Formats: sequence, structure tokens, C-alpha cells
Amino acid sequence: MVKIKRIYDPPENSDGTRMLVMRLWPRGIRRERVDEWNRDLAPSRDLLFDVKHRGLPWADYVRRYWQEIRPEAVDALRRRARRETITLLCSCEDETHCHRGLLKDAVSRRRASTGSRARGARPRARRGGRPGARS
Repeated sequence: MVKIKRIYDPPENSDGTRMLVMRLWPRGIRRERVDEWNRDLAPSRDLLFDVKHRGLPWADYVRRYWQEIRPEAVDALRRRARRETITLLCSCEDETHCHRGLLKDAVSRRRASTGSRARGARPRARRGGRPGARS
């Protein structure tokens, strides 16, 4: 099971393994409040800069986030979440616009971490000339 929480929220017994998924360590947080630090699941500094300072739209953020994240890292999280409770921690205030929510959804839906295609692969062209046409 995967849960999500802000790193600034107090730890609870039901959290299981508390995993920080940020590139940089958050200010004012003691190491004892985190069980693991997994930077492989965190967005790059460039992507965070584009969101915070250049106003990158959420849809573009999501697309770029999944391009950056190795599918193996998400698969490893998915395997662990089958055996134990993991609480993903990040400093974002808005859970609906945070990568920890994307990760939770990816694990919960048991879908490929980058959607239905491999990292870097281009979507196949559809036949029939109209969106949604079956080939």
C-alpha cells in the first residue's frame, strides 16, 4: 500500500516506511523523521525550476516527469508496496499537483510507470485518420 503525506506532517505508526522522494533534503527536517531517501523517484531540479519559476503547466509537468523517471524505480516501488505500507513524503503543499500523487496513482493502478509506452518511445500512428480509430 502507498500513502502520501507532506514531510512536515507528524509521523504516525500507520505510515509504515517513510520514504522521502525529493532531490534536496527539506529544511528543518531531522533525519530520524525519514526511513529512506529515494531521489530516483524525484523530479529533476530543472523540472522543479520550470514549474516554480516559469509557470510550466501541470500537463507538461506530468509528461516531463514520466520521461525523467526510470520505469525500474517505479516497478521497485510497486513490488515493495505489495508487501508493506510505504508513505511517500514531499514538501509540496498541494497533493493534487505533486509527483507523490502521480506515484501513488501509478502504483495503485498497476500501470506502466510511463504510461503505455517505454521511455523515449514515440506513440504509434493510428490508422483510419481519426482519433480513436482502431487499427
